[in-house]
Amino acid sequence: MNNPRYQKSTEFLLRAERSIPLGSQTFSKSRIQYPVGNAPLFIDRGKGAFVWDIDGNKYIDLVNGLASVTIGYCNKSIDSNVKKQMKKGTIFTLPGILEAEVAELIIQTVPSAEMVRFAKNGSDATTAAIRLARAYTNRNEIAICGYHSWQDWYIGTTSMNRGVPESVKNLSHTFTYNDISSLESIFKTYPNKVAAIIMEPMTSVYPKNNFLQKVKHIAEKNGAILIFDETITGYRYSKGGAQYEFGINPDLTTLGKGIANGYPLSALTGKKEIMKELDKVFFSGTFGGELLSLAAAKSVIEMHIKSNITDEISRIGSKVSTELEKIVANCNMTKFLKIDGHPTWKFLQWNGNNEFDSLALKTFFMQEMLKEGVLILSTHNNSLSLNERIADKLMDKYGSVLDKMSKTIYDGSILSKLESKPLTPLFSTR
Repeated sequence: MNNPRYQKSTEFLLRAERSIPLGSQTFSKSRIQYPVGNAPLFIDRGKGAFVWDIDGNKYIDLVNGLASVTIGYCNKSIDSNVKKQMKKGTIFTLPGILEAEVAELIIQTVPSAEMVRFAKNGSDATTAAIRLARAYTNRNEIAICGYHSWQDWYIGTTSMNRGVPESVKNLSHTFTYNDISSLESIFKTYPNKVAAIIMEPMTSVYPKNNFLQKVKHIAEKNGAILIFDETITGYRYSKGGAQYEFGINPDLTTLGKGIANGYPLSALTGKKEIMKELDKVFFSGTFGGELLSLAAAKSVIEMHIKSNITDEISRIGSKVSTELEKIVANCNMTKFLKIDGHPTWKFLQWNGNNEFDSLALKTFFMQEMLKEGVLILSTHNNSLSLNERIADKLMDKYGSVLDKMSKTIYDGSILSKLESKPLTPLFSTR
């Protein structure tokens, strides 16, 4: 039965699905991610760490535009600079000077950056990196770890591979994070044929046993290009990204999401000798030099340079995760919930049992957190706007929800307390 709290969202979904598949332009924002009838499905506005749905309900937002908002919604400084550029124009017949200015800021902050090419989505940048690596090495095979794009070369390795030719799928090979032997086996199987290793330098677990150093050694030894996909970790883990935090410089880096605090921008950057190949390798788009997003990016990166804001995001994130782990233990939930990841990007790992699976737990958790005014999926995508005061409120809400979860688990009523069917995601991205 539909909850009147989300009446407008539920009704608008019917309208949206008449013109849009799933009612959303983005899978991760669509109804497949939320308990329909018991969740907000459309956002009206945001400010700082909060969003309001079209029913007028207010939430602490821990999704933050799929991790693209690292400063906070409607930041005055960023939006002011965007408005100034808007009065001048958004795109011209020739490049604007912001293209070079923002490229220089990226080179100043990202250790591996020597030249930069802009695009709009992380998928643009990762796919360009693969094409560039293949051109530079004159090889075709790709070693992959993590989530990288909707494009054929990556999505063909997942269960969402309909429409991808077998010939393309056969060129991509996945390996397991922190398992160096799984990467070595790819190079043994395809000697002198691997163009690139592309990977997220970290997601839910930290690198172990010098894993990233070993990956780089394998790339150098075999003449392959090492690509770090820092679409999420860039300007989140530190102003120099995960590569700065772990002291490993890749050959190429892709950036996106938080680079412009939610404005559409991504970047491919790396060694000049490789990037110069883009004089001949075609990676070009009309809106790569769109100036509103570049104005936002300039503001964001300058904020990172002036105040090193990732330290504050990490500090609050560490506090939240430490307090959350205490709540999990106090509620006797350690068997069912594990907290992993970096302080700025924490993962909530649910574990079911013979009576209920992890998706039932996640659905119940989301159902109750939404009632408490918290918008969350399976990660904490922290922003600078999540301050001490809001973090304290968040912990109170966690305490209430996990206590309720614990009681329903141990009295055997959790499935009967679900107000919608358990979520059934299409595929796992990591």
